Amino acid sequence: MSNSVYIASPEGMTGKSMVAFGLLETLASRSDRVGVFRPVVKADRSRDYAVDLLTSHPAVDQSYEDAIGVDYQLVLSDPDKAHEKIVARHRELAERYSMLVVLGSDYDDLANPAELAFNAEVAANLGAPVVLVLSGLDRTADQVAALAAVANSEFTSHHAMPLAVVINRVEEDGLEAVKAAVSPKVPGAVVAAIPENPVIMAPTVQELTDAVDGTLLQGNPEWMGRVAIGTVVAAMSLPNVLNRLSENCTVIAPGDRYDLLPGLIMAQQSGTFPSLSSIMLTGGYEVPDEVQRLLSGVPQDLPVITSDLSTFETAVRVAKSRGRLHASSQQKVDAARRAVAEHLPTTELLSALEVSRPAVVTPMMFEFELLARARGEKKTIVLPEGDEPRIIAAAEAILARGVADLILLGDENTIRAKASQLGHDISEARVVSPQDPQFVEPFAEEYARLRAKKGVTLEQAREKVQDVSYFGTMMVQMGQADGMVSGAVHSTAHTIRPSFEIIKTKPGAQIVSSVFLMALEDRVLVYGDCAVNPDPSAEQLADIAAQSAQTAAQFGVEPRIAMLSYSTGSSGTGADVDKVREATEKVRADHPELDVEGPIQYDAAVDASVAKTKLPESSVAGRATVFVFPDLNTGNNTYKAVQRSAGAIAIGPVLQGLNKPVNDLSRGALVEDIINTVVITAIQAQAASAPGEA
Repeated sequence: MSNSVYIASPEGMTGKSMVAFGLLETLASRSDRVGVFRPVVKADRSRDYAVDLLTSHPAVDQSYEDAIGVDYQLVLSDPDKAHEKIVARHRELAERYSMLVVLGSDYDDLANPAELAFNAEVAANLGAPVVLVLSGLDRTADQVAALAAVANSEFTSHHAMPLAVVINRVEEDGLEAVKAAVSPKVPGAVVAAIPENPVIMAPTVQELTDAVDGTLLQGNPEWMGRVAIGTVVAAMSLPNVLNRLSENCTVIAPGDRYDLLPGLIMAQQSGTFPSLSSIMLTGGYEVPDEVQRLLSGVPQDLPVITSDLSTFETAVRVAKSRGRLHASSQQKVDAARRAVAEHLPTTELLSALEVSRPAVVTPMMFEFELLARARGEKKTIVLPEGDEPRIIAAAEAILARGVADLILLGDENTIRAKASQLGHDISEARVVSPQDPQFVEPFAEEYARLRAKKGVTLEQAREKVQDVSYFGTMMVQMGQADGMVSGAVHSTAHTIRPSFEIIKTKPGAQIVSSVFLMALEDRVLVYGDCAVNPDPSAEQLADIAAQSAQTAAQFGVEPRIAMLSYSTGSSGTGADVDKVREATEKVRADHPELDVEGPIQYDAAVDASVAKTKLPESSVAGRATVFVFPDLNTGNNTYKAVQRSAGAIAIGPVLQGLNKPVNDLSRGALVEDIINTVVITAIQAQAASAPGEA
């Protein structure tokens, strides 16, 4: 088994850095030590963009300089010496990293026809299986298959093993035909096809600005990293320009067409037109003070670029601009992650590479694994607080990463206008008004039926379901969404009360409870209940334990339950200890399949040396993964203490016991917290829809 994988191409412009980035992220879910190696770079470049991209990944703790091998000129002048240095450098890195992603050369030297053979020799010398990346752009399936056969022959003749073939930049409707044509040409290899993605290949606003020697006149500098897809040359009246706008396009306008500027800014603010990436003003004209004053009074972040070039020359340069996958563009990075995750059979690749799930699970590994699971069976999550800026920012990231489909509640024009103003692309999100009659009437009828015993009339129900929390919960109840996440603005009670009334507890669950997934430095633990039930009875504690074990298993944590108390075993007495003891016995009686210990103190549950002294025969003591606290006071304080003092990442609270997943956010939730909670909810929804689940 090799601890390296070699990403190679038989030509340039295939997008292999994107494939390498996606594969690196997949490996990061299985290893806490992933490294990068680029055997050959061009010394005359200030930086190699692909090395920058890969070493910027949060899972890679490696400097740029540490990831590079030899200069391209050495390969041309003394190939044998180049090979020797590459192998030695690889050996050094292999001793430090459990898995290495090795990225082949770029084919930007047309004078070297032997470059494919060189990559094959390097892969063979490193003993690394090869992932071949081909371009399907402007090629038929048969042409791609012929190229795959040639490349495969070159690598196998040098004793390098092609593990997989990835055909990138394929037309969407030709994916299956390309895979079918290529598979026979590379027997035994995993074959995948990835469609052309305009976001990944598009230039950024900064790249366009550089191409036209432009200057940022006004706007948010952070928007310079956003992609520019398509161009509109505004050599016409405003109505005709507006009619030609498309999402993330750049508008090129003569610098003396001051009449266009206010209209374009208004279109950006309105939410009723596609969101622009930038406006370019040509000819080097100065914007008059009156127009500048008008624009400065309208709060907007849209970059307005000025260039001394003519409109024609500006349009030509913009059309020739080619984008690269840069770490500085989050849009591109998220699009690359999604493209690879949705089209590369990572499970097969990991199996072929013999990469198994490790005993050590870092927070980052856990996060990447959750993202991969959410993408595996995409669910629809409703977000009732659709106009909240943090929700909009999180929605863009969730959609871009492809982890869930989203429904945002609120007025569509208001939400899309706010997204446009903030520079977030939520075009894939569905926006639904809680006052829409086509939803209100059936929701009201169902709510009135569910609450008939409480005397709720249809008129009362009609008013109630127009509240965003009730509306979102009804969408989940009636199967129009798979789960709901709220609470960034609303209180916990406002968020979860509707679920108690409408969704209710699932069969076998007595109460709704919660857990926090605590991602420590080397493992993930489950803490329950730290957010919902103040003083659960023995029976309720047993229910919380069973639910927490089920939740742990959903998220890949093998449940070993510690029923916590201030006493271990039979040494203590008193009502509090007796409650935990009774709860433990009930778990054992009702769920003999679960591994449970209690009463047990926290140190005996986590520390093997303490466990050996206090409970030497226990299969849980010293290695517990699920911790059930005797009351809310203890649980809430403990999770916060561990979070702050041990640097643990606390994901949650994750509600459990409901028929369908609903989760609550803290009103201080960060964008990443919202993303994590949506991912968790999507995975819960997958479990709820699995065969045999309620």
